[in-house]
Amino acid sequence: MSVKSSILRRGRLVAGTALAAAAIAGGTIGVAAAATGDRPAAPAAAPVAAAAAQPPAAEQPPEGARATVKVDPNPAAPGGDVTITGNCGGGKGLKKVIGGYPGHQVLKDVKIVDANPDAFKATAKLTTKIGNGVGPVMVDCDGEAGVTLLVTHTPPAGE
Repeated sequence: MSVKSSILRRGRLVAGTALAAAAIAGGTIGVAAAATGDRPAAPAAAPVAAAAAQPPAAEQPPEGARATVKVDPNPAAPGGDVTITGNCGGGKGLKKVIGGYPGHQVLKDVKIVDANPDAFKATAKLTTKIGNGVGPVMVDCDGEAGVTLLVTHTPPAGE
């Protein structure tokens, strides 16, 4: 691979990752801004029980995006094994795990160990054709979806 094509490939990877991160951050900031902008101020002496109650619907992520996902270890090394866990946030159960983006998958041999909507678990192996960077890991919970970022880090030679 020539130096020019390597630079262009990395540029597309960085641009795609930045676009995904911006979309995630924009959605999160938009939901937070909408949630704080149209609520009346809380009373000065709010009871402790009210603090423990569920947040209003306006403070929750939008329907369809309420699943949570965590990848462990994170950061991970190319070729290493990872465990994907989380909660379907009202979805029916874990149906699919996707790592990377079309044409640049970072996860292979994905196995759903437990599709339980309250605490799902899956395992996967990272491809060896990735280097240092950040990419999305997405889950489909049949009605709800979730995403997190996976950091990949190539250990120094000799480790």
